Amino acid sequence: MKFQALLVFALPCLLLNTTVQADDFFQNADRVVLLGNTLIEREQEYGHWETLLTQGAPEKKLTFRNLGWSADTVWAESRGMFDPPAKGYQRMLELILELKPTVIVLGYGNVEAFDGAERLPAFEQQYRKLLADLKPLNARYVFLSPVKMEFATFPRQTPEAKKFVADYNAMIDVYSNAIQSLADQHGGKFVDLALPDQDWTENSIHLDAAGYEKSGRILASALGLPETEITPEIQSLIQKKNKLFFHRWRPQNFTYLFGFRKHEQGQNAKEIAEFDPLVAELEAKIHELASKAK
Repeated sequence: MKFQALLVFALPCLLLNTTVQADDFFQNADRVVLLGNTLIEREQEYGHWETLLTQGAPEKKLTFRNLGWSADTVWAESRGMFDPPAKGYQRMLELILELKPTVIVLGYGNVEAFDGAERLPAFEQQYRKLLADLKPLNARYVFLSPVKMEFATFPRQTPEAKKFVADYNAMIDVYSNAIQSLADQHGGKFVDLALPDQDWTENSIHLDAAGYEKSGRILASALGLPETEITPEIQSLIQKKNKLFFHRWRPQNFTYLFGFRKHEQGQNAKEIAEFDPLVAELEAKIHELASKAK
């Protein structure tokens, strides 16, 4: 009887303690950087993830910077532009260090999975190098799994295509397991988005609007945030803010401002900083609206 009474008393405390730990993933004024491939880059256009996280913890006044790059890998192969990937990787690191994030959301693996199991050790090694290079920030990590293909929205409905999707998804499981192990080794939070048959892609692999909302709710729940209804006005401001920041860190005339032709217009690079107060102004409005919408 004493043991049963103790258990009845202790169980609610244990459950309460677990909830507190989950809700406390985000801290006040956390600076969140989203880093990765197409999954990350397209989120800035939709804004569902950021809206759900902002509204889920309005009192934290979270800020977000999306550094996603379509088709990117842990080697930053898409970021080199006219330079080798190593140069793009270095520029990426410099920008992240400049932003000083306290939380980094990492979304890799979809591109690398096409290389098969034989490239998995190289993927893991480079992922560890990226984490080592980010270590000076002492940030907290959220590791996202890659997303599986959906045959229902695959462009070609043939037996060969079905096998291709099945083989790719099997490799996604392999890479997801490796990413989960990295999360465990580095004390990060792993969020599994490698879920079949979610009806959330527009072309088998790229999430549509419903996909970003569904995955955003999975992300928010994994980070201990409560369910919330998206406020369209907040989402719209987030999309505008993301567009401004995109032009701030990735201007169309990058080559002339910072690249090999900067000798022609490099003097105009100083104007890039003028985006910062515009971004900050929108963030203040976002936080104000999120506090009222709670």
